[in-house]
Parts: sequence; structure tokens; C-alpha cells
Amino acid sequence: MKKALIAAASVTTLIAITPALAQAQTAPMGVYGNLGYSSAKADDLNLGAIQGRIGYRANNWLGVEGELAVGVKDDKSRQVVAGTPVETRVELKHQEAIYAVGFAPITPQADLLARVGYGNTKAKASATAVGVGGPVTVSETADGDSWNFGVGAQYHWDAQNGVRVDYTRHEFRDDDAGHADVWSIAYNRRF
Repeated sequence: MKKALIAAASVTTLIAITPALAQAQTAPMGVYGNLGYSSAKADDLNLGAIQGRIGYRANNWLGVEGELAVGVKDDKSRQVVAGTPVETRVELKHQEAIYAVGFAPITPQADLLARVGYGNTKAKASATAVGVGGPVTVSETADGDSWNFGVGAQYHWDAQNGVRVDYTRHEFRDDDAGHADVWSIAYNRRF
């Protein structure tokens, strides 16, 4: 909860300084969408996903967006355990979240942004050992809820098309679940 309050305070601070940054800059309001790639690092795991977002920008400074990601890059490793080769694999099944977004317009084409939200991530881990009797696989699927917060920037080269980059921290609610650092780059389209 403490981290969620820190994230909310960050968004509030961004909103408070936005009028000074904006200096009467106006950005198009309305619906937007992103489609891109995200890279997530959690402990020793590196996972990749195709990520889509749909959002609504209510004014120069505030918006809301939903996010959905599907894993496309698994993390694999090999090791020898008690003389038996074991291959482990972790894959992101899907991730979804909803965010409040604070925008700081720098020009009509460029914005800084901060966001805070809540999400769910589902992953599957499996281990395959190759022994005398053939391969044996054990797998487990788990999902976790998280408080998410991050920052980013976007630039539009015309009235509708642009690019967005951002960083988001996922703080999982279970005490032992840890966190994930997610970097993403996406095509951004205003509708």
C-alpha cells in the first residue's frame, strides 16, 4: 500500500507541475491506442510480450487506459541436477491492467506521462528432466495481482501517428511474489 501511495503522489506531482510545463500547449483529446513490444525482468527471468493499450485522454493532463499483453518470448535455462539434465522454462501467459494517466504536454506533439494502476499477471513454469525412463515434465501455473506505476514519453509526428516509450514497475501483492520491471516501446495512434 505504501508503494501505491508513493506512485499516486508521483502522478499528483506531475499533474501539479503540468500547467508550468505546458505553457498553454494543447494536445488532442479523445481515444488512443498503442501496439508494441514489452520486455519484463523479474529476478533472473527475462520475458517478452506483445502489448496493446486502449485509452481515453479527457483533457491536457488526465486520462485512463487499459492494457493487455500476451507473452511471445519465454525464459529458458539448462542445468544439471544430481547428474540429470534439467531444462526449465517460464512463459508469460497474459497480463492485464488498468491505469490512471497523468500527461505533461511539452509541445502539441510531445508529452511526458506518469501512470498508476492495478493489474494481474499469469505465468507458467515447467521443468523437464531427461532420465533413463525418458523425459519427465512438471509444470505449474500461477497468477498474481500487482500495483503498477511508471513513467514515459510519447511523440506524434503527425496528428494521429506516433511512438511511445515507457517504464512500469509491477509490485506484486503477495509478500514473496516480488516485482517486475517492464520496458516497452509502441506505435501510438490517436482516433
